[in-house]
Amino acid sequence: MVQENGVVKPGIVVFDCDGVLVDAVSSWRTLHDAFGTDNALNLNRFIRGELSDVEFMRSDIQMWKQVQDPIHRDELFRAYAGVKLMPGARDVVEKLLAEGIFVAIVSAGVDLFVSSIAGILKVDDWIANGFVFDDDGFLTDEGVCRLHATGKDDVIQRLLDMNGFKPEQCVSVGDSEMDLSMQIKGSGFIGFNPTRESSHAAFKEAGVPVVNSKDLRDILPHLGMS
Repeated sequence: MVQENGVVKPGIVVFDCDGVLVDAVSSWRTLHDAFGTDNALNLNRFIRGELSDVEFMRSDIQMWKQVQDPIHRDELFRAYAGVKLMPGARDVVEKLLAEGIFVAIVSAGVDLFVSSIAGILKVDDWIANGFVFDDDGFLTDEGVCRLHATGKDDVIQRLLDMNGFKPEQCVSVGDSEMDLSMQIKGSGFIGFNPTRESSHAAFKEAGVPVVNSKDLRDILPHLGMS
């Protein structure tokens, strides 16, 4: 790995998606906006650990189905039509890939959406949570939990093992306190554009570098790049 300005370039960079690669707080929140529902109460319960990931997803689906039932996969996908990439996201990922750095997305967001962002940015790998649809493409009552929002470390460790990286070669980028689980022992972490006071406080307590900006290019100095 090459050093620039005393910072060692990573071999792998792992991004959260919502609020980092895309200018949207949550791909789940985008669906709530589309259906006119509000999950703020359950979100706070989830952050406090009172709801599991599966229970949280199920409560979201129930809210939407109270507004409209059935809901087709295509309708969910269309809800994301207005969501834009975070400024600088395409430049950063292209630069990392050009340098031979492995780029992955590890998100507790919606797989329908995260997969499209992964395709647009041409990242090397991605994982996200999502939904179960019936044979006709209609939403069932259950979500698919492939990773826990506060347990991303297990997924990232498997990602490193599969691709032959050591923790010291890895830097993760997230925007909330839940993303701190991305920082496995020995790896780096960058807090990007935290929007909640609790996230600011958690990043400060963890002693991680924080980029208070809505331009993802501003993380590059922390990656040993310009």
